[in-house]
Amino acid sequence: MNRQPLTRREAKAREAAAAAASGGDTAQTGARGSQATPPPLDFDSVITGPIASQRSQQGENVDAFDDISEDVSEGERERETVGARRSNFIAARGPAPESAQEAVTSDPFATFEELTAQQDHAPEAEHAPDAQKESPLVWRQQHYLSHSEPPKKKRSLKGLWVTLIIVAIFGGLIGGAYAVFQPQVAKLVQAITPVDNDYSGNGTGQVLFSIQSGDSGSDIANNLAKKGVTKSYEAFYTLLLRQKPEVNFQPGLFKLAKQMSAQAALIALQDPASKMENTAVIPEGTAEKDILPIVADATKLPLADLQAAAANPAEYGVPAEAKTLEGFLFPATYTFTPGITAHDAIKTMVDRSFQALDEAGVAPADRWKTVVLASIVQREAGLAPDYPKVSRVFLNRLAQGWDLQSDATVAYGTGNTHTVTTTDAERADAGNPYNTYVHSGLPVGPISNPGDLAINAAIHPADGPWMFFVTWNLKTGETIFSTTVEEHDAAVEKWQQWMRDNPGYE
Repeated sequence: MNRQPLTRREAKAREAAAAAASGGDTAQTGARGSQATPPPLDFDSVITGPIASQRSQQGENVDAFDDISEDVSEGERERETVGARRSNFIAARGPAPESAQEAVTSDPFATFEELTAQQDHAPEAEHAPDAQKESPLVWRQQHYLSHSEPPKKKRSLKGLWVTLIIVAIFGGLIGGAYAVFQPQVAKLVQAITPVDNDYSGNGTGQVLFSIQSGDSGSDIANNLAKKGVTKSYEAFYTLLLRQKPEVNFQPGLFKLAKQMSAQAALIALQDPASKMENTAVIPEGTAEKDILPIVADATKLPLADLQAAAANPAEYGVPAEAKTLEGFLFPATYTFTPGITAHDAIKTMVDRSFQALDEAGVAPADRWKTVVLASIVQREAGLAPDYPKVSRVFLNRLAQGWDLQSDATVAYGTGNTHTVTTTDAERADAGNPYNTYVHSGLPVGPISNPGDLAINAAIHPADGPWMFFVTWNLKTGETIFSTTVEEHDAAVEKWQQWMRDNPGYE
């Protein structure tokens, strides 16, 4: 059986025991005979375990280690840790051959004697599985250190909530910014995006376009679009605003074309060659005092001559009730012969009125009442489909014995031929013979010169029980028809609100 080499502590203990024995305790030593004194347990051997190696091959390494250790001072040995001494020992001993692998004990706290006994049986364990050849330190690590997986931490939703909150905040900010700046963004997009609101070229065909005295640039732009000359109001009016100096339009009739570019239309309206000489355009609903200047401009006749010629209505065959030619100067486009007289120019328009009445089936005896009613319808109605309904309202009121209460008649009696809006004082003025708020029945005479649409509405009214109407949107001509006073009052409130929202309209 191979013996294990003594550690330094064991060697010192043995030397101390030998010295004590040599001091006179011979009998006790003799009695023990050859029995070996077991060395004290060393902590290093417990930690590192028995070293199963061939002691004969390692003797020189142990002696070399002891020689080196003797040179170390006592102070340094006291400071040396157990781990350091073990490392030095292993380094001095050198690696053990594979045949001398350390035997594995099942008890890391075995005594030195138990470890020695296990070492004696080391050859029997050389063929044991690799798992049984591990050192006691490895055994400690395997059995005293937990190898179970640490408990998995629950995944926190805090990060997700933070992300959602941030996204919500940014979304709110973006939505708010869009709501605030959307109009500006829309204008910017409109400014940088080409708008297809204009034609190109000089157009095709022919359109007679009239500019009346007092027409503004906005009026002309709107009328051009309605006639199909330009593609849109904006195309012409935007171009007009950019002109320096400002354009001054001359009243008259102009030869234009369909689908002209705004630029081409503007050039044509300023070109004298486009203006038709001796041509007058009379719009529907125009009053006599506004027609005569138009004719004077077209014929180059003095206005005074025309007024004098119109002062004697009986000369033109109008009904005996007529005190003026109001209602019988038919609205149309006239081209007068150069050099025409004032009397002939007026007769041309009166004859055209008789022609329209005859074509509508109005008997000569009914011309007066028909023209009076048609003149009111012409001024009061806004949209073409409303003409027969407006006519029906007035006829229903006459049938029920109600006053017509037409603001257009009151306004005409005050001398205002361009509006239908009146004041409380004007509506209460009994001195106004055209005031249908205080005077029953039809007014004393026509208040405008009606066209074909109004004449037909007067003789062919719509069927309905309506007793009231109000044009609540003066820009579009939208009208509300009512049967009861309560319905009419609500419609009037709607019109008044529109007037407050759109100052400048009368």
